[in-house]
Amino acid sequence: MEYKVSVIIPIYKVEKFISRCVKSLMEQTLKDVEYIFVNDATPDNSIQILLNVLEQYPDRANHTKILTHERNKGLPAARNTGLAVAQGEYIFHCDSDDFVEPEMLEKLYDHAVEENADIVWCDWYLSFENSERYMKQPAYDTSLEALKAMLGGAMKYNVWNKLVKLSLYINNDVRFPVGYGMGEDMTMMLLFAYAKKVIYLPQAFYHYVKLNTNAFSQIYSENHLQELKHNVTTITDKLETKFGNTLDQEIAFLKLEAKFPFLLSKDRKKQKLWNEWYPEANRYILKNYNISIRSRFIQWCAWKHLDFVVCMYRWLFRLFMPKWKERRGMWNGERF
Repeated sequence: MEYKVSVIIPIYKVEKFISRCVKSLMEQTLKDVEYIFVNDATPDNSIQILLNVLEQYPDRANHTKILTHERNKGLPAARNTGLAVAQGEYIFHCDSDDFVEPEMLEKLYDHAVEENADIVWCDWYLSFENSERYMKQPAYDTSLEALKAMLGGAMKYNVWNKLVKLSLYINNDVRFPVGYGMGEDMTMMLLFAYAKKVIYLPQAFYHYVKLNTNAFSQIYSENHLQELKHNVTTITDKLETKFGNTLDQEIAFLKLEAKFPFLLSKDRKKQKLWNEWYPEANRYILKNYNISIRSRFIQWCAWKHLDFVVCMYRWLFRLFMPKWKERRGMWNGERF
């Protein structure tokens, strides 16, 4: 059977959320949808909950696959496992702790077909326990403009608010970086680099659930740092191979954004890392108008070794961090 869309859903430790996620996917108004759930060796009850929910939607049963990893391989590997068997014209990635609006796939697919687009992106909701925030995305006429915006921080490179032609993955051998989960969403930038036609749909369908509001800098373990640097370096190397020096400034912006959180850490080792990571990008600090004057200023102070100013900024940031996190919502596409 020919499918219009294949939805890939990795599963790992999401038993509290997966029921709502699966129901929202099964109730999509679009027909001819393939659902690919990838059990990444989850140790909890997520799979049984998934099976229980699927029993309520027998019409979708013949169009649903459940693939299993013998051991936990991480989010990028799970996405690749789904891609390897997907048969849809377009691919949509959904994280299993989030949920979506019922008309999402139909509206994204119809817009893609109408515009003959390789990629469609849309707005989304940042969902807290008792509130939501509408997250508006920018519009761009070309894939190169959108790519520059993602590199500069004006547009999110998340996987889950974008519908992408499967052929774009296949023809350009684009896969997610197995073993390097931190920043794996950057893979989307490669797809934009190869896309001929991209289009924006100014509606929100995806609910990005963020309940752990106390888990900010803990994600930056040594392994996470290695993964992040690997992904930044890999993506920028591939973009430089394709575009030469055309994107030098925007690539510098990405490198600066990747290391900016180090300035907010009380760990002196991470502050030292800011100086060690991508020093060639520092001369572009004041040129990124996609970010606030405040952010540019504090990076400039770090570059010029004005440590007292950086310490004061870090103290103020931590004092007002809860409000800042709710406004910002995300950092480089990752959950806090």
